[in-house]
Amino acid sequence: MNIKILSRDANLYSTKRLIEAAKKRKHHVEVIDYLYCDLIIEKKHPSIFYKGRLLENVDAVIPRIGASHTYYGAAVIRQFEMMKVFSTLESQALTRSRDKLRSLQLLTKGNIGIPKTVFTNYSKHTDEIINNVGGAPVVIKLLEGTQGLGVVLAETHNAASSVIEAFNGLHARVILQEFIKEAKGADIRVFVVDGQVVGAMKRQGKEGEFRSNLHRGGVANLIQLTEEEENTAIKAAKILGLGISGVDLLQSERGPLIMEVNSSPGLEGIEQATKKDIAGSIIKFIERNIE
Repeated sequence: MNIKILSRDANLYSTKRLIEAAKKRKHHVEVIDYLYCDLIIEKKHPSIFYKGRLLENVDAVIPRIGASHTYYGAAVIRQFEMMKVFSTLESQALTRSRDKLRSLQLLTKGNIGIPKTVFTNYSKHTDEIINNVGGAPVVIKLLEGTQGLGVVLAETHNAASSVIEAFNGLHARVILQEFIKEAKGADIRVFVVDGQVVGAMKRQGKEGEFRSNLHRGGVANLIQLTEEEENTAIKAAKILGLGISGVDLLQSERGPLIMEVNSSPGLEGIEQATKKDIAGSIIKFIERNIE
């Protein structure tokens, strides 16, 4: 097969591993910087030019779209879809998953547990907002934040009020979520491919840090999921329409709670923690759908 990886950097761990896995299974693979794709929109003849050449005979694409380029990345994926090319990430699923508020609304509609969440339009009623998520401590998140950036733990009611007012002053939209104390600064990343869990790890934040992201200095270890945790992750990926996803959940006294579902999850942490060939699972996912 002829596979294109939509990535801005061929040297990233995830991109390199996908290249290795595709070549190992005797496929032709090429990295395409999606920002350099020109989309030719024409009746019955949609096409894509990449750095001056026409992309032809493409069987599948693996999108690795950065958060800051969601709009154009989704447009490129949509163009491939119009060309009848299989994509491991559908354009609508990308835009749906990148909208944190919409994702949480869809998950709760599907009866998936999440930390209690409040979203307002720059409301001045900060006391009421904080109380609606159970009071301090409270987690405050920028809607556009990634990898733990734009996430604040306000330990006291006054601190939470100050942070909310500061973000409001900057016209930055935020959501407030209850702080799950029993999670103890840890979360679980579940990697789901084609409706199956292919790997899971528990991420623990460094001492004094409530965020468990590996980019923030957290550490990862292999974990055996409960049946409820596994089913919750699979259902969350299905609700958002994601063929490949990194589902982040917290262990709480009322069961697993979904924090976020990532549509372009990194491979480095999960492969190192589980010692599994996650990249290979992605290539097999493509083979099942093409064949």
